[in-house]
Amino acid sequence: MLETALHAHLAARGAQHVDDRGVLLPRRYGDPSAEYDALRSGAAVIDLGYRAIVRAVGADRVSFLQGMLTNDVARLQPGEGCPTLLLTIQGRVTADARVAALEDALLLEIDVRVRDEMVAALEKLIIADDVELLGCEPPLALVGLEGPDTERLLGVRLPAYGHAITDVGGVAARVQRASEIGGPGCVVHVVADRAADLWDALVRTGARPAGMEALEGRRVEAGVPRIGLDMDGSTLALEVPVEDAISATKGCYLGQEVVARGTARGHVNRRLVGLRLDGGTPARGTPLVADGKSVGHLTSVAHAFGAGGLAALGFVRREHWDPGTVLQAGDARATVAALPLA
Repeated sequence: MLETALHAHLAARGAQHVDDRGVLLPRRYGDPSAEYDALRSGAAVIDLGYRAIVRAVGADRVSFLQGMLTNDVARLQPGEGCPTLLLTIQGRVTADARVAALEDALLLEIDVRVRDEMVAALEKLIIADDVELLGCEPPLALVGLEGPDTERLLGVRLPAYGHAITDVGGVAARVQRASEIGGPGCVVHVVADRAADLWDALVRTGARPAGMEALEGRRVEAGVPRIGLDMDGSTLALEVPVEDAISATKGCYLGQEVVARGTARGHVNRRLVGLRLDGGTPARGTPLVADGKSVGHLTSVAHAFGAGGLAALGFVRREHWDPGTVLQAGDARATVAALPLA
């Protein structure tokens, strides 16, 4: 089980931890509905210890990754960034990442649970390219700040995925404008040894600690897919709402032919949709059934504080994905709903 750099610090401050697919993360700090409110209307600070940074260095780092990733990383200037995907040649999702361009490196922020798979897939394709994929020294910790008060508390104003070094309560850190829940937020890269100091500084400025219960509730409401839950090696990129991670104008990249063919055809056979649940608590993976036949399955289930009650994300075949369609998920009634749910 992986413990984050902030684990002991947050446990001493009331965090109730949970095993989140092999990473021990704060589930809640007390009242998850108040934590959710901070995500939506104030500022909430999140332990993003399930994400990690891979540094791409070497003279060919840009040209190599331009030919591998779905977004146009060659256009990035230092201080800029973008979301992106690594696909298989069949157009299926290996990993998603946030890119930050530096003078001498490209930083790839990815889920730690797919980091090794992504690095291994890329390294297999390095032939004569001058590029290395490295960890960070000294080690970094990632902290999220979510909510409309984010920029005010951090004292920075950045374009989408832009980043800069700044001082946060006496701690030097890189701040990138990016969100885990599709809202106003930033990800802070800090030397792991100073992560606790940075956390306490953010709390002093008014940020409320929030755990995965509140974060996942909002993520599902917003319809933001997560690698390993809502997309994986069985998922076509066009089946999930990740349009901002795919360039429609750049040249070839891994899986590009499949993406282009699906785009030209104008549809896919299934899609990730939002669902409101009533009358039961189905588990992730539960089939979605219409007229006795499976037409999809649930990928994420969470308490949606803003939507009121349980909500889910799931794949549904095109004949059944219109909002208002009622499906069965175990004992629960699952109604397809437009995203965001709240």
